[in-house]
Amino acid sequence: MSQPLIGISTYLEEARWGVWTLPAALLPAGYPRLVQRSGGLAALLPPDDPAAAAAAVARLDGLVIAGGPDVAPARYGAEPHPLTGPPAAKRDAWELALIEAALTGGVPLLGICRGLQLLNVALGGTLVQHLDDHAGPPGVFARHTVEPVAGTLLGATLPEPVSVPTYHHQAVDRLGRGLRVSAYAADGTVEALELPAARGFTLAVQWHPEAGTDTRVMDALVAAARDRACAAG
Repeated sequence: MSQPLIGISTYLEEARWGVWTLPAALLPAGYPRLVQRSGGLAALLPPDDPAAAAAAVARLDGLVIAGGPDVAPARYGAEPHPLTGPPAAKRDAWELALIEAALTGGVPLLGICRGLQLLNVALGGTLVQHLDDHAGPPGVFARHTVEPVAGTLLGATLPEPVSVPTYHHQAVDRLGRGLRVSAYAADGTVEALELPAARGFTLAVQWHPEAGTDTRVMDALVAAARDRACAAG
């Protein structure tokens, strides 16, 4: 298989185009473009009944959980911080079900920003609900350097410190079950998480590779998805 099928979770938002203002399944174009640049076929996954997640993931070779709104604090047993955004209950439920299905089925998984936070919450971890200096002005990506941890999957993918595009105000607090930190920012913020290789390819980054030019993280997901598809026949 030369082009594995990579599903990407999406937003449900009201959008305007032409003469229409309607609910729409939205995703910044950087996500599918990054999948395509890395040699994959991109499929968009709008929020659905969580019971459908296992069937959806079973048809994929790899899964990306995209960035987006804050995870509802109730998901990790916390009260909302004053600066925590409004909950996106349907999206939380759908994406948590997608993550569970990928982990159960051994489908290669990449979390991006919110996707990292959801992976941590899915495995029993908690979040810092507000921190400063990890985003630019509204709608503008900042940049900072992340330091990969040697001996990890991310460290093999990005063997040197890298400057990355970033836009978030929440971060990992208590680690979820089995997760390993594989990159940090200079201020100690967790910048990447992964599960041991024995669990298959499961990696999440706090930054936004779809907003930059470095394809290596997505290249690794697409390669893992291709290998899994080939092994399955």
